Amino acid sequence: MATTTNKQRLLNQLFSAYKADSEPREAEPLPVLEQFIYGICREGVSREMADHAFATLREGFFDWNEIRVSATRELEDVFEGMPHAEKRAQRVVSFLQEVFESTFSFDLEGLQKKGVKEAAKKLSRFEAATPFVVCWVVQHSLGGHAIPMDPAMLRTVKRLGLIDDNVDDPEAIQAALEHLIPKSKGPQFTEILSEITQDYCWEDSPNCSACLAASECPTAQSAPADAATTVRTSRVKPR
Repeated sequence: MATTTNKQRLLNQLFSAYKADSEPREAEPLPVLEQFIYGICREGVSREMADHAFATLREGFFDWNEIRVSATRELEDVFEGMPHAEKRAQRVVSFLQEVFESTFSFDLEGLQKKGVKEAAKKLSRFEAATPFVVCWVVQHSLGGHAIPMDPAMLRTVKRLGLIDDNVDDPEAIQAALEHLIPKSKGPQFTEILSEITQDYCWEDSPNCSACLAASECPTAQSAPADAATTVRTSRVKPR
């Protein structure tokens, strides 16, 4: 079990090593509805892939209503190369349909007035919601402190020793990460964690020797010296 001091030392190393490349590059804040859809695009993939898919959605269709009434198969190409492309397309359509049925519009900005906890609770009720997407919106649009965490990212934080292996309760994991990571650094930590997960901390044969966190990561320290020599492309580049 890593001590708080060890965890903070690891975090300091991560923020220092990834400083130049991990600053969030969002040009402008997105409305809540668009941030939710971007979260669907972002879950489980790199920022570049998510940016490409989200831009394709906005540029390839006239408006959100056209997407709402589109067949799932028409959206699948948007998510080509991503895991669960069909399911992502279904989630986008179902989300827009739920929003339209409840508001007769595509505007969720009223959630800004409800407070972070109440807004997050309402977002979590959408069929397309996942803990990752809700936390993403909280972090980027609602001004709250949350760390988006998909299953692969959770595996990474456990390998890094930031969360104990035996902790599986989502609320406990969120509370622990929020305690360790200042709110002001939450978005940057998300980008760092995503980059490590996508580029090095694969489920099978993680490339520990190339990871910038290796000197402080307990999993890397316990790995055999010749481990993770497999050459692999970690990201599928968007077309």
